[in-house]
Amino acid sequence: MKYIKLTLFIIVLLASAIAEAIEQIEVQALLPGMAVVLIDGERHTLKQGQPPISGVRLITSDSKIATLEIDGVAKEYQMGTRISTSYVKQEKVKEQIVANQRGMYLTYGSINGQSVRFLIDTGATTIAMSSPDAKRLGIQYRLDGIPASASTASGIANAWRIKLKSVKLGKISFANVDAMVVDGDYPRHILLGMSFLDKLKVSKENNLMILEQKY
Repeated sequence: MKYIKLTLFIIVLLASAIAEAIEQIEVQALLPGMAVVLIDGERHTLKQGQPPISGVRLITSDSKIATLEIDGVAKEYQMGTRISTSYVKQEKVKEQIVANQRGMYLTYGSINGQSVRFLIDTGATTIAMSSPDAKRLGIQYRLDGIPASASTASGIANAWRIKLKSVKLGKISFANVDAMVVDGDYPRHILLGMSFLDKLKVSKENNLMILEQKY
């Protein structure tokens, strides 16, 4: 009995592995009770009432439409339909930052491929950096940016709205992110604001900030 259970378990695992490997399916021909499909480049004939082939089972079909069960989900498909799919669940990308003794969430990341130190600030509407930081990163904010103004501890300062090619924090990465360059030495740290954080699920547990990518 143990051997039978083990054999069945192995069969289930193999079937699951086959299903997870599927990336593309194309319905090429339809007949009552039969469908010809291309599964990852290999042509198969599915017949109603027969077991799944490569993780795909035909439930019903006529000359115009077929009901296919793929990964346990049944849907209707017309002839010529191409289905791009993957059964491997996406791993949730998550980063955790510990607050320092002053309650600030400081961490390292990158802007346009260059290493920077971020201060995570959920109160900032956008990523913000000082003009010296922008120059160090080679950002031509006066040439490419849009003139604006920003409120600082010293009052209103000249600023420029820009687009950053890439912003990365651990495994989390986004392209074409809104940012602002403030003329002068403020802010001291590059503020990682909501133009980046709004794309994430942000939560806190004690002195830990958790950033999780949305899907």
